[in-house]
Amino acid sequence: MKTMKLTKGQIQTLYLAALIAVALVFWDTLLIYPIKLFVVMLHEMSHGLMAMAFGGDIIKIQIDKQIGGYCLYTMKPSFWGNFMTSSAGYLGSLLWGSLILILAVKSDKDKYITLVIGVILLGLSCFVLQTGELFGTAVTVGLAAFMLIAFKYFGNFFHDLWLKFIGITSCIYVILDIKDDLIDRSNIGSDADSIAELTGLPSVFIGSVWMITAVFILFIVLRYIYRQKEKTLQTTERE
Repeated sequence: MKTMKLTKGQIQTLYLAALIAVALVFWDTLLIYPIKLFVVMLHEMSHGLMAMAFGGDIIKIQIDKQIGGYCLYTMKPSFWGNFMTSSAGYLGSLLWGSLILILAVKSDKDKYITLVIGVILLGLSCFVLQTGELFGTAVTVGLAAFMLIAFKYFGNFFHDLWLKFIGITSCIYVILDIKDDLIDRSNIGSDADSIAELTGLPSVFIGSVWMITAVFILFIVLRYIYRQKEKTLQTTERE
C-alpha cells in the first residue's frame, strides 16, 4: 500500500495550524497574555513610528494590565499625517507580526531575529519608562530580557517555534482585536473613531475595512509561506 508523503508546504501549513489551535485553546490564559501585551507594544510603536515619519516625535508609550495602551506623540496636524498615524496601530502591528512569521520561516538564523526584537523592545522601554508606570516598564524590559537570554542560551528549535508562535498569534490577535474594539463596539475613542472624525465615515465601516484588509494580508502571508516551502522542495529535487 502506497503511503502519501506530505510536501514541505503542507507540513508547514499543518505546523502553523497547530500553533493557531494552541493559541486559541489557551487564548485567555497566562500563556498568551504576554504575547497580547507584545502586540500592544507593536501597536503603539507603529503609531509612534508613523508620527515620526510625518515629522513628529514620540513622547511616551503606555502599556497597561488590561492589554491596552497609548502612544503620546507630537506631530504637525495634517489630514494625511493624522490619517496614516491613526491607521498605523492595528495594521502596523499586523505587518510586524507577518514579518516575524515570514522571517522565521525563511531564515536559518532565527536566534538573531529574536536578538533584534529584544533590542527593539529595550529601545521601546525608554519611551514606556517616561510614563512612570511600573507595570508597562517591567513588562517591556522583562520581555526584552527574555529575548536576549533566549538568544544567548536557547537552541534554534526554540527560536523557530517561538518566533512562528508569536508571529502567527500576533496576526490572529490583531484580527480579533479589530473585531472587538472597532466593530462590536464603536464610539469608544478608538483609532477608527479618529479616522471617522477625519473622513466623516462611520467608525464601524472603517473597522470592517481594516478587518478585511487584515484577513487578506494574513491570507497572502500564509500563501507566500506555503509557496516558498514548495519552491524549496522543487529546487532540492532538481539538484
